[in-house]
Amino acid sequence: MTALKQYERIEATGLWRPTAEEQRREVVVSIGEATLTISDFNDSALTHWSLAALVRQNPGEFPAVYHPDGDPGETLELAESETTMIEAIERLQRAIDRARPHPGRLRLVSILGVGAALAAVLVFWLPGAMKRHTVSVVPDIKRQEIGRALLDRIERVGGRECSEPDADPILRQLAARTGVDRLAVVPAGVADSLHLPGGIVLLNRTLIEDHEDPAVAAGFVLAERARAEQTDPLDEILDFAGAWPSFRLLTTGDIAPNVLDRYAEYALAEPRPALDEDATLALFAQAAIPSSPYAYALDVTGETVLGLIEADPMAGRTLEPVLPDRDWVLLQSICDQ
Repeated sequence: MTALKQYERIEATGLWRPTAEEQRREVVVSIGEATLTISDFNDSALTHWSLAALVRQNPGEFPAVYHPDGDPGETLELAESETTMIEAIERLQRAIDRARPHPGRLRLVSILGVGAALAAVLVFWLPGAMKRHTVSVVPDIKRQEIGRALLDRIERVGGRECSEPDADPILRQLAARTGVDRLAVVPAGVADSLHLPGGIVLLNRTLIEDHEDPAVAAGFVLAERARAEQTDPLDEILDFAGAWPSFRLLTTGDIAPNVLDRYAEYALAEPRPALDEDATLALFAQAAIPSSPYAYALDVTGETVLGLIEADPMAGRTLEPVLPDRDWVLLQSICDQ
C-alpha cells in the first residue's frame, strides 16, 4: 500500500488496557498495512487491531484514545508527542476506506445492473444468480456487522457471551491457532458450534468446560471452518431468507432486522450440515491438531466417525499442545462470572 511507505518502520509507546476493569499498561505500538500491533517490551504481541475497525474516541484531543469498533472497554492511548503514529493511523484508515466498497458505490452497481438485466435477463432474474452475485460483492466489514448483529440476537436466547479478563486472551490464542477471526463462548442456545458471517465462531460453554483436552473445542472450530468453506455463512442466510432480502442487501447494504431474527431462530434449531471428510481432515492437518478427540466428542463409541479416527493426520506424531494446561484450566472458567 503506497500510503504505508513512509511509515514502514515507525513504532510508538502507548497505554493499553484489554478491558475497562483492568489497569493500563505501557506497550509498544507498531503499524502494518491493515493492522495495528500492540506488543510488550519483550516484543511479544498482545493483540492485533484492524485499522478498518479502529475508532478514535476523542478526535482532535490528546491523548488520542482508540478502541476496536464495538468494544470501547479495550483502549489504547497515544500521547500528543506520538504525532507520527497518530498521523499514520489516520492516513492508513483513509486509504483503506478509499480502497474498500462503499454502500453508495454498491447502490450504483445495482442500478447499472438493472439496466444490464434488460439485455441479460437470465443472468440476474433468477434468484440463485442474484444471491451468488450479492454474496460475492459484500465486503468483509459488512459481513462482520451482520455477524455481530446475529450474535446479539443469539445472546437474547442463550445468554450473554462469556467473558473473563484472564481467560479472554487465551480465547484469542485459540482463535489464532484454529484460524478464525473471533471465538465467542455462549452459555446456551447453540447446541455445539455455529459459524457466523465475519469469521465469528460460537462455541457452547460445554465444549470448554466438559472436556479435558482443548483439541475437542479446537476440533469443533475447525469443523465450522470446513462448513464455511463448503457454504459461505452469508450464503446460508440469503438462501434461508429468499430473493427479496438478497436484493435489499445488494442495493442498500442492509438485511432487515426481522430477517436476522428469523434466521437466528432457524440456525439455533437446525442441525449443522454434514461435512466433507477429506476437506475437514485437511484443515486438521493444516492446523496440526488431531481429529480423534473431536471425533470421540461427536460419538464416544467412534462407530459413526471412524474416518476421522482412522485417518487422523496427527496420529503417531509428537504434537505441540493446542493450549498449555494452565491456559486451558483458565479458559474453562470463562463463563464463571
